Amino acid sequence: MKIIALSLITGFLVGFIFALFKLPIPAPPALAGITGIVGIYLGFQMFIKISPWLGNFLK
Repeated sequence: MKIIALSLITGFLVGFIFALFKLPIPAPPALAGITGIVGIYLGFQMFIKISPWLGNFLK
């Protein structure tokens, strides 16, 4: 939970600083960005699940 809180605070501060200096937000549009992050996470988890099978298959 501590990591989640620190990530949220860091993201908030970065967003605030970018807005303060009138810079474009360093992230894709909200829904597309969240979807991309979820996709990366799911792909990583899928690799962890199938890597033992791939290791046996490629031998």
